[in-house]
Amino acid sequence: MSPARREPRIRVPAAAAPINSGGDVFGGWVMSQVDIAGSIPAVLVARGRVVTVAVESMHFRRPVQRGDMVSVYAEVIRAGRTSMTVDVEVVVDRNPENPETLTVADARLVYVAVDENGRPRPLPRQD
Repeated sequence: MSPARREPRIRVPAAAAPINSGGDVFGGWVMSQVDIAGSIPAVLVARGRVVTVAVESMHFRRPVQRGDMVSVYAEVIRAGRTSMTVDVEVVVDRNPENPETLTVADARLVYVAVDENGRPRPLPRQD
């Protein structure tokens, strides 16, 4: 995924994010942003409700700092009968006086389309 050519699924400042004991943004906050962003293209493909069933990978490359502008990019890379695999990339814009853009995390998640009873349902045909 190339952030320069794509629109982020979400963009949020890390100004109010919880801080860990090392003074960086708590990794759980980053993970929640990853799940939110990853669900957006999954819902669009499923044309309805989805649930997260797996985090196949989650890599923290660099810490997120309070004040960073966090952009999260996500795209469906595979769609099966009921499930989708989504790749997610987390990028920050840092230091407005000397701008720097860094990839800070990436992940791969699996979502399943579900019906109103929470049971897996087939994905609509993608024409």
